[in-house]
Amino acid sequence: MLCKKKWTPNVPGDHWVLLAKESVIDAPKSKSAESGPVFTRLRSPCTGEAALYLLGSNAGQIYEVKAFNEEYHSWFIGQVVQHDGRLMLVTPMDPLFLVLPYLSKAEQKGKFQPIDQVVKDEDFPCYSSLLQCPRISQSLHHVTEEKEIGSQKFYKYSKDKTMTWLKKKVDQTVSALKKMSISVGGGVQSATFIRNTTSDLTEEDYIRYAHGLVSEYLEENMSHEFLKYLKLPELTSPVAEPPQKKRKVSDTLVTAAEDYTKFNSTEAKEKKPSGKMTSAQKALAKVDKTGMKNISSFFGPKTKSTK
Repeated sequence: MLCKKKWTPNVPGDHWVLLAKESVIDAPKSKSAESGPVFTRLRSPCTGEAALYLLGSNAGQIYEVKAFNEEYHSWFIGQVVQHDGRLMLVTPMDPLFLVLPYLSKAEQKGKFQPIDQVVKDEDFPCYSSLLQCPRISQSLHHVTEEKEIGSQKFYKYSKDKTMTWLKKKVDQTVSALKKMSISVGGGVQSATFIRNTTSDLTEEDYIRYAHGLVSEYLEENMSHEFLKYLKLPELTSPVAEPPQKKRKVSDTLVTAAEDYTKFNSTEAKEKKPSGKMTSAQKALAKVDKTGMKNISSFFGPKTKSTK
């Protein structure tokens, strides 16, 4: 069962502005292909809430869909005004993250099972389509123990293999961060990927930041276990780690729980006076004001002169 949004041309509210490679939404080239690219709802591996994803043709690739939402924003599409001004961003992701929570939960049974019995969700029947993705069957050995009986394979979650696999993800991320000279320190700077000097950054800074990025696809408990596996102490302040963005679906579209434009918000807090006088104020306080009029007196009503 594939879940997709019905498309009705020239009807306000049925248009999305999508930023993706053309190959993502291309129709299947093979006539034998069962389905083209479709939007589907699945559980976020981080929050467990519904989130929007895009399955490529014949479930060959899975993409996550993020929304850049700005207040009071619309699109002009042809002769139609689209009131939903969100910009949808489609990026590829490793589908193994989507099945990892189900494998981890099934560990409690302590037995080998077929993957279609492990990864199933009554609230999200589209998982049956997700399991058709060849990348999942090709990479399950990274996070599970396998047994093959006849022509059928059985799987059981392996914590050790999973930690090793996640460590490779972190190593790859660290290499990419260094190659792109991205600063991973400084709170807001790290969260918005502002390039800065990296000469004073340590290897731990990179690993901790990479852990934060990978943790956006992990349940909280697994994220903590992975932090211990990396031998990184937990921080009392989350400054060095990128904030984890929870995603959820409203109708059929994903919205970010944290606004990406919060740093440009016009509702800035008013700064309270510090109580300290500037050098100009101190100099003015020493001036002899005897015989001087207050400036407000020049703008008051004129008094009539008496003859």
